[in-house]
Amino acid sequence: MIEALPATAGTDPDLAAIEAGASDLEVSGDGSTVFYTEPADLDAVTRALPNYGYSVQAAYLGYRPKNPVSLQGADLADVEAFLEAIDADDDVQNVYPALAD
Repeated sequence: MIEALPATAGTDPDLAAIEAGASDLEVSGDGSTVFYTEPADLDAVTRALPNYGYSVQAAYLGYRPKNPVSLQGADLADVEAFLEAIDADDDVQNVYPALAD
């Protein structure tokens, strides 16, 4: 996962993703873009994005669920409590839940 901001207004994220070698992207409302790539291509895509008008803010290995799960009511409350308990543990660095937004 590569978090990047456009260096100039009007930069095309789709073109940048294709040319840099990213496999997918998500543009957020604040203008930042998350580029997704295979782990082996993370460094190459990170180095290529500035050539296509993006300033890389962070690059890291992460997890994006293929089949997000939607929960409601008590089930959602139970899972959120569980995730908060895990996240509060000092030994846990990252939590990647497969919950739909």
